[in-house]
Order: sequence, then structure tokens, then C-alpha cells
Amino acid sequence: MFRHINDFIREFEYESGSTLKVFRNISNEALLASPHDNIRSIRRLVWHITMTLGEMPGKAGLVIDCPDEHSAPPDDIATIYKAYETAAHSVLEQVKTHWTDADLSTEVNMYGEQWSKGTILTVLIRHEAHHRGQLTVLMRLNGLSVPGVYGPSKEEWAAWNMASPE
Repeated sequence: MFRHINDFIREFEYESGSTLKVFRNISNEALLASPHDNIRSIRRLVWHITMTLGEMPGKAGLVIDCPDEHSAPPDDIATIYKAYETAAHSVLEQVKTHWTDADLSTEVNMYGEQWSKGTILTVLIRHEAHHRGQLTVLMRLNGLSVPGVYGPSKEEWAAWNMASPE
């Protein structure tokens, strides 16, 4: 759980930047790709990642500049990219403006449980990382290049004329 706003800001800036890096490698054609009926399409997954930026902090009292969580996902990756970018910036601004370090221990109702605001920020980042991992697998299955997030990707190793570790 986050105990300091600045720790969240530093972490969220990196994570949201990584998500945008992944989104940049998705084409409009790839948005509809889904390997199975029980797996979200890339379009649904990137929209879910985006909508959570408004939904989860919104339940904690912040007003995030983000389309409604029940809105239909656009067919254009540039539109989704911009919505995510705007929402991520809004999360940072809202947290900086409305919450203090002391507020992070305050508990609020979240999905029928009591979560501290610091926990909500932690879960927000973990949720995004979880789904970004799913997204990169779908991207690989659909022949899209995957950028490195926590280290070089296979494509980045190749660009350096190096074999990727096994």
C-alpha cells in the first residue's frame, strides 16, 4: 500500500508510460483480435484498462477525466490511446490536488470491502500491470511487436543484435 503521494506519482508515471508504450504497438486491425470466445478482444482489454482509471479512483471520491466505465470501446486505437492518456494525467492531478499522505490511510468502501486509499492506488497499478501482461500475450499471438516494460523484449534484444535470454 502506498503511504506517500510522491511514491505513487513516481510509480504511476512509469506504469502509465509503459501502458502507452504498449498501446502504441496496437493497430486498429488488431483491436478485434481474440483467440477464444472466453478471452477479451484486444479492443475490450485496452478499453477495460482505460476505464478502470476512472472507475476505481471514482469509487474513492476522485473525479477523473475518463469516459464512463460502461461506454462502448471505440474502434480506433488513437481514440483509446488519447482517452487513456487523458485519464492517466487526470489521476495524477486528482491525487496530487485532493489527497495528502495522511489521506492514504483513510478507508473507503470498495467493492463491498473497506480499502485504504493507499491500497486503492496500489491495486490500481497492479490491476493495470496484470491486464497489460494479458495484452502483451494477445499481441504476440497476433503478430504484433511487444515493447519491453520491465526489461528488454525479444524485439529489443534483436534490435541490439543480441539473442534474447531463454
